Amino acid sequence: MTVTRRDGSQSPTDASRDAELLYNYHQLFMLLDKDIDAVFCLCSLDTRVAQRAAQLFLDGYGNYLIFSGGAGKLTQDRFDKPEALVFADIALEMGIPEEKVLVEPLSTNTGENVRFTYALLQEKGLQLNSFLLVQKPYMERRTYATFKKQWPDPNTRIMVTSPQLKWSEYPNEDNPEDLVINIAVGDLIRIREYPSKGFQIPQDIPDEIWEAAQRLVRAGYDSHLP
Repeated sequence: MTVTRRDGSQSPTDASRDAELLYNYHQLFMLLDKDIDAVFCLCSLDTRVAQRAAQLFLDGYGNYLIFSGGAGKLTQDRFDKPEALVFADIALEMGIPEEKVLVEPLSTNTGENVRFTYALLQEKGLQLNSFLLVQKPYMERRTYATFKKQWPDPNTRIMVTSPQLKWSEYPNEDNPEDLVINIAVGDLIRIREYPSKGFQIPQDIPDEIWEAAQRLVRAGYDSHLP
């Protein structure tokens, strides 16, 4: 597989290998347990995440299905309503009962996904102590690190998953390779920098992963750096 740079030129095949390294690093490959209170879907431009979250709920995971997301930089011109409402519509079309769906439509980043959803549950008087977080594959790790830092109850149990797609299967028309690589590189930098800002818990970054990201930055994949 080749990778297209932002200027339209083709990068060497080692850039494709570097992209796959980052894609796999960002995933946690957790074993999933159905004994949870809710599936908590962090919304985005990738509607396959909504399908994954809804299918998990239909398969018996959780008593509620939460969608959190307003209008981010990548969706404000793509959707005509908040991400959470777009994702909730997909879940309802898949047969999820409306009374089981909770929507948080104001958040604009991962930290707000966490904090605003906690506030929503408090407002509704729901005491939920375990979640299956559903996110894009290349945002699993940062979602986990953000939740562990910013969810007020440290005893809350979480797992993280995403659409089950290999790197070669993931990019599509709505999620082009160039965009995905840029975001994956930017998220790795955030994983390194955000703990010192109080946004996330630390995550180990192996040298080979950091070096792969630096090579991609030098190749021009730098449009989503913090």
